[in-house]
Amino acid sequence: MKLLVYLRRMRHLPGCLLLLAAHVFAQDRTALDQWIGSNQQAVLRELADLLTIPNVAADRANIRRNADHLQRLFERHGMAAEILETDGNPLVWAEKRVPGAQRTVLYYIHYDGQPTDASKWKQAGPFQPILRDGRMEEGAREIPGFLSRTTYPADWRLYARSASDDKSPIVALCAAMDAIGGTPSSNVRVVIDGEEEAGSHSLAPAVRRYRDKFRADLLVVLDGPVHPNGRPTLSFGGRGAATLELTVYGPKFALHSGHYGNWIPNPAMRLAQLLASMKDEQGRTTIAGFYDGVSLSAETRRILKSTPDDEPALLRLFGVAKPDAVGESLQEAIQYPSLNVRGISSGYTGSDARTIIPSEAIAAIDIRLVKETPGEAQVEKVLAHIRKQGWHIVEQEPDDATRLRYPKLLRVTRREVTEAYRTEMDQPDAARLTRAVAKMWGRDPVRIRTMGGTVPITQFIRELGFPAVALPIVNFDNNQHSENENLRLGNLWQGIVTLAAALRM
Repeated sequence: MKLLVYLRRMRHLPGCLLLLAAHVFAQDRTALDQWIGSNQQAVLRELADLLTIPNVAADRANIRRNADHLQRLFERHGMAAEILETDGNPLVWAEKRVPGAQRTVLYYIHYDGQPTDASKWKQAGPFQPILRDGRMEEGAREIPGFLSRTTYPADWRLYARSASDDKSPIVALCAAMDAIGGTPSSNVRVVIDGEEEAGSHSLAPAVRRYRDKFRADLLVVLDGPVHPNGRPTLSFGGRGAATLELTVYGPKFALHSGHYGNWIPNPAMRLAQLLASMKDEQGRTTIAGFYDGVSLSAETRRILKSTPDDEPALLRLFGVAKPDAVGESLQEAIQYPSLNVRGISSGYTGSDARTIIPSEAIAAIDIRLVKETPGEAQVEKVLAHIRKQGWHIVEQEPDDATRLRYPKLLRVTRREVTEAYRTEMDQPDAARLTRAVAKMWGRDPVRIRTMGGTVPITQFIRELGFPAVALPIVNFDNNQHSENENLRLGNLWQGIVTLAAALRM
């Protein structure tokens, strides 16, 4: 008890300086909770300080400020740290070596954030953190002078760019290291990316350049939100994405629909017919081989059904009467590749509508990928389907001779492909992490086999060549990538506990 009183008096010091607590806090959940209760102010101050540094990837001067700040932060928390230069923004790398450790865990986080429009933030600026006593959308009040407090209720929220995506996991990991007295059970390495929101193009090449610093047995990705029910969450994979733009050509210039309707083909109608040929009424693609290679075992289906999604509530929220029938549930559906029309453009609508046959129609398509369906192969299946419908495909703007030769002419513009990744849930290190989190919380975490979104670090994961699992800690309703991004403080405190479990697995 005297030790706890002493540590409470130290909570204002940088980095918390709590290495004396190693023998007390190593695996004791009660002691972890006591540590968090005694150090909330220090943790929140450290996060607020980090959030004041602008972090848009294109802002090279402030990106460098972030990197320098983070190097010092990890050094204060007892880890060796350095900046790794890349062809783009710098990485921050840190390490804690443990004598006799049997494994090494690499943690990935990112310190850059989405661009901001300050005029849309309900505060002085996106890089001037404020605290509210709840959700802004529900009329929560701002708490003035919040850093003078010593404790913070779980439902209060910190508002700033990157409060949730992705600076809070950085501070939470440092806090968790302190909370266990700086004694993880495995060697710990950390890489903090400075351009995740800009595509992480420098990350995979950095592995080749600094390979020895990235060697590990397991990658733990600290990004993304927990399941909406708030339970600790593990995600074992992410969908990939391939994007296409399809342009169907009509007349060289728009024509009067009265003079030429029924004679000149309408490209918008033809594009609609082509798109309609790609799916049946249940939402399943009719493209040959699109789902090939995907199979779900009985155990996998059981795990998918155990994910506590409230599907009726989601349908009510979205105003949709019935979902597509690609899978028996939301979680099962996202284990398959999907074909989505994300936008269509042709002619004019509304008050601008004109009685014309438009000159072209454009559809933007995204193909979500799973591990069994490589991107280029899926794109080729889509193109084969288009050709089967009688279309001639070009990849450049057609000349007059090409227009006159092919009655059904379509141009394809290919975009970048990001592949999917997945680690099997029974992989030994992944299973060890799952057990550690379950033991800490006294119940199984939510296990998501493949999350629906695509992360830009898939090539980084593939380059590393070892298993990867995402361990998110932030609230699902955090407004990430939008104005008024926020972090529910209860998720921060719970996240420290979850990361302490990971460090001691």
